[in-house]
Amino acid sequence: MTHADWVANRLAALPEAVPFADGAIVSISGVPHRIRHVQDECGGAWLQDGELHVTGAPEFLRRRVQDFLRAEALRRLSVLVGAKSTVLDVTARRITVKDTRTRWGSCASDGSLAFSWRLVMTPEFVQDYVASHEVAHLKHMNHGKRFWKVVDRLTPHTATAIPWLRAEGFRLLRVG
Repeated sequence: MTHADWVANRLAALPEAVPFADGAIVSISGVPHRIRHVQDECGGAWLQDGELHVTGAPEFLRRRVQDFLRAEALRRLSVLVGAKSTVLDVTARRITVKDTRTRWGSCASDGSLAFSWRLVMTPEFVQDYVASHEVAHLKHMNHGKRFWKVVDRLTPHTATAIPWLRAEGFRLLRVG
């Protein structure tokens, strides 16, 4: 097999891209929601009856969906980080969401936590695990035995979340 064949096979194996468009399905906390463009209404974007309603001109739909998902990811992950931090009596310096391609979360040495906004699309047990993982780094900036004991103290979902991310996470990179 040549390099070109290998690349072609890998590209063919990628899941179909899911653009943010009227009628597209986007998962929020693992639950499918249809994007519904309601051009003549006001209010930005909101969840209603299993749909993500998005207002405004069609050319702004993609950005509004992404802005909504980023804000929702920050809101949900901040709640989780707050609860996990209380258990450990630690404080995250700052929480941000980014469009990362190689990490679901990170903890800087100054105590700042960063998460992929795409986590908002994962089931809640995955969000719980990733938040727990990063908060545990506020105690231990490594992946040693003590770190994993702290993770286990913060979440019961490690054994299911890691395989879920390995099996399904790459699909999230095709959304948007």
